[in-house]
Formats: sequence, structure tokens, C-alpha cells
Amino acid sequence: MSLDSATVKRVGRLARLKVPDEKVEPLRADLVRILKFIDQLSEVNTDAVEPMVGSGQRQMPMREDMITDGNYVSDVLANAPESAQNMFVVPKVVE
Repeated sequence: MSLDSATVKRVGRLARLKVPDEKVEPLRADLVRILKFIDQLSEVNTDAVEPMVGSGQRQMPMREDMITDGNYVSDVLANAPESAQNMFVVPKVVE
């Protein structure tokens, strides 16, 4: 597939990118390489390949909706400068 400079400028304008004239030719060459690669992908034979399961087709595991402390109190407080009774100790900020 070939692209001309006008098409590259139009694509840039549609993408709301300001493409200086000196960058049009390198950008055109990059786009041509990308389009050739996409054409190569269409040549891959995928007849025997099972489709992958997408996130929309898989049921998420459900768990019981319960309020817990997560049993991570010691991990959470491990880096606290000061703690007492499984809580953070902070300086008093309101008199």
C-alpha cells in the first residue's frame, strides 16, 4: 500500500497533530512500514487456532460479600512510625 503526502497530512490533521512539512516524508515511510506489517499479519493461517477467551466471555469468580479487616494488620502497621492497639498513632492536629 502506498500513501501520498496529502494523505499523511490529512491523517495528521484528523489526529489533531501538527506535522511540519519536513516530517511528512519520514512519517509517510513509517506509516507505509506499519501498513505492510499489517498486511503480513493477514497472511498468517489461523484456521486451526482456537479463539482466545476475552474478558467479556469469562465469568469472574464471586466471593461472599463480607466486611473483614483482611488479616493484614501487622503487615499494614509494619512501617508505621508508631502504633498502639493495632492502630496508627498520629500527632494531635485539632485542639
